[in-house]
Amino acid sequence: MIGGASVGFGRRVAALVYDLLLLAALLMIFTGGALFFTHGAAVVPDTAGAWVYAYRAGLIAVIGGYYLINWLRSGQTLGMRAWRLRVVSDAGQPLHFKAALLRVLLGAPAWVPAALGVLWLYVDRDHLALHDRWSKTRVIRLA
Repeated sequence: MIGGASVGFGRRVAALVYDLLLLAALLMIFTGGALFFTHGAAVVPDTAGAWVYAYRAGLIAVIGGYYLINWLRSGQTLGMRAWRLRVVSDAGQPLHFKAALLRVLLGAPAWVPAALGVLWLYVDRDHLALHDRWSKTRVIRLA
């Protein structure tokens, strides 16, 4: 059922695009809730004051929580399910909290500078992205 080969860049991007669509919806729902507390005014420093920082932290928490909860529960986000991918530990086991949290924290910086941290998988001897290597995880393709 589970293969050992690490997944390439194309499948990772495809899964990320699916996840971004769902995350956009989740962030809209979160923002709708925030707008309720600002009485419909934009959540910016002029209208929300210092609460804008709580709002921004909430946006980050929604994104991080989405990945953390899905990876801990099943090893797959919605995008990963569509592309038949799963994130597992180096030993092929489900992720523990520490590995999933490290993967969430290191994943964003791996994508930000032109996806260089993810493209690293073409240089790595085990075909792992930087955040895979540092969190001792891997993304595999399901049969």
